[in-house]
Amino acid sequence: MALTEKYKELTDLATSAGVQNLNVREQDGVLYVNGDASGAVKQQLWDTYAKLDPDYTSGDLVLNINSAANVVEGAKIRITTTRSNLNIRKGPGTDNDIIGKAAHNSVVTLVRKENDQWWVIQTEDGKEGYCFTQYLTPIEG
Repeated sequence: MALTEKYKELTDLATSAGVQNLNVREQDGVLYVNGDASGAVKQQLWDTYAKLDPDYTSGDLVLNINSAANVVEGAKIRITTTRSNLNIRKGPGTDNDIIGKAAHNSVVTLVRKENDQWWVIQTEDGKEGYCFTQYLTPIEG
């Protein structure tokens, strides 16, 4: 089955929900879904992904939805991993040491945006470090 068919429900949702700058492409056995959307739409997409691949074992989808274009330093953001805690790293990149964890669904503070993929966050207990933005969702309000 082609990946575009496997993830049709997810890409249809992205289109109908108005994900801006939506780009869906398949390359080397992976479907990439990129775009900009609200935090609520981003969560809907992740929920749909969880339904289609409950254990995330396929490794055939990269869902990169940016919901943070207008997020400013000091803003509250939610950890939107699927089930596990989010690694907090010493620097921007998975090659940097893990110095802490942020709990799934917890609220942290944005310290600064290092780049489009890595932000510096601070947990309620003061742990500060870099996290991958894919798992950070602004709290709208």
